[in-house]
Amino acid sequence: MPLNLPSCLRRLFTTRALSLLLTAGITATPACAQQAPASTFVDCSLLVAPEYPVTWPTHPFPRFQLIHEQTIGPAGAFNIDVLLMDGNTGTQMDVPPHSVLRPELKREKSGPFGLAWTDRIEAWQFGGEACVVDCRRLLDQAPNGVSPLVVPADIEAFERQHRRVGFGDVVLFRSDYSDRYYRPFPEGSRYIADVVDRLAPGYPDPGPEAMEFLGQRGVLTAGTDSASMGPLPNLAEPTHYAGLKYGMIWTEGATQLSKLPATGAFYVMLSPRHANGMYSETRAFAITGGELPKRLIAAARNKRAADLSPVLEMKNPVTNPGRLTGRHRQVYVKVDFLYSPDLDLWHHTHLMDATAGTHLITPSFALPAPGTTPEYSPEVRGWLQEYEVAYGPRGFSDRTTEKVPLDWTCGDVRIVDARSLTGSLPASDQPRSPEITVAYLQADEAKHGAFKAGQIVIFRTGHIDRHFKPAPDDKGVWLDPLSGRSEGWAAPGPDAIQYLHKKGIRCVATDAPDIAGVEPKRGLMTYWALGSADMVAVEFLHNLEAVPANGYFLFAPIRIRGCHSGPGRAIAMW
Repeated sequence: MPLNLPSCLRRLFTTRALSLLLTAGITATPACAQQAPASTFVDCSLLVAPEYPVTWPTHPFPRFQLIHEQTIGPAGAFNIDVLLMDGNTGTQMDVPPHSVLRPELKREKSGPFGLAWTDRIEAWQFGGEACVVDCRRLLDQAPNGVSPLVVPADIEAFERQHRRVGFGDVVLFRSDYSDRYYRPFPEGSRYIADVVDRLAPGYPDPGPEAMEFLGQRGVLTAGTDSASMGPLPNLAEPTHYAGLKYGMIWTEGATQLSKLPATGAFYVMLSPRHANGMYSETRAFAITGGELPKRLIAAARNKRAADLSPVLEMKNPVTNPGRLTGRHRQVYVKVDFLYSPDLDLWHHTHLMDATAGTHLITPSFALPAPGTTPEYSPEVRGWLQEYEVAYGPRGFSDRTTEKVPLDWTCGDVRIVDARSLTGSLPASDQPRSPEITVAYLQADEAKHGAFKAGQIVIFRTGHIDRHFKPAPDDKGVWLDPLSGRSEGWAAPGPDAIQYLHKKGIRCVATDAPDIAGVEPKRGLMTYWALGSADMVAVEFLHNLEAVPANGYFLFAPIRIRGCHSGPGRAIAMW
């Protein structure tokens, strides 16, 4: 039988020596037959915290606020956070309506891309192959208040050294500006405020000609590690329009671009799906090394992607209304603060619960911080005693959103179809949720193979797909099941969570409002099991029917320090 051996092995051994080795049952692994390198996740997002220059500093842009509305104690068993967050917070994404006017206005800059809001951008456009254009020579090379400009020749120099840029690429302009100047106050004033006040040189940026160059090349996604894609003092709008008129989107305020190769990395930005947004806070990251970047780059180039996040809008049921009076979470509110006559639009911010729409649940959501002893209500103390007898000690955690590794919430899709559980409970037995048990998971394994470490296990209940409707027809998502007027959505119990943890699963997800179901006691135990296993959950997905078995799940929350849960955008690529 012919032997297919590595060339280095053929050089090392004669045919006779190989025959002796094989006859003796000995195998050899040559040095050249090494394992393929693992992929590495690089966080390209700025940390969002009040002492950093996270928002645009000029009047009347609102300041970011993280409000710890409820902490674990007698009034509740969870750490509940509220956010006041403008789309220009930290690392952010711009989309065409930032400069392109709506078609019906019939003005000079009107066009079809004037309707390409943050909630309408196709999922494949969020990512692609990173092409890092080195602009470090421009850093601080301009008068105070003036931005040194990236010109087409800089992009052409990149092309001569590497390759031509085009569709499917994310062209990133690296000056290391944010790496150097994004600091806590008072040093943080150098990031934006000192430039606006003409006390320091401007941040490097592409000018209108460079954006025209990219648009004509077919590039639809870009990014800069400067504070904005708008050169100061007077080229911000011309530069924005030059790129956005092509349907381009981009990252502003990226960081750590030095950790990316010039080409070959996969780069993506994932923003909460705010309705009719012309910009949004975002989480940008890259994946380098191994085969995964190639797989995702090919998916983006071939437009193989699906958006898994419902739209955040005031009329939609995106936050928990509570079972009892006074127990609702902060409703999602859009707050207009500055009218732009040129665009005939209001700039706006959002006041919202940190679990609005698609979001991450961290271990610290239900676990107290190390070194603390929460004073639960008598009812919850009884539940905790029962839980610890059955499942072991409830743990402690200070793992908030910024401490959750990116590779925990990204991975190969494993969908567990729980739709067959719908309607399995008696109508008189409400409010209850059908439980996804260990036996149900084992039956899924018997049919589809064992769970594998690192997979994102997604429970497909169909609940949000069936019931997600605007008010006044919005009660099917939350209110009816919570009140017992309808059956709750299927949800895993603590036994199922512990079973998945033993399989090496770090992240579970659901297309239901939450992973806990409608029963307070059972739901809290599920969250305790997740936290005690140092696992996370992504809640409030939809559109799972669009995801094939070979899909790859991508999600990351906004990088907010000290936030116990956090909004984000989930997509799948294949």
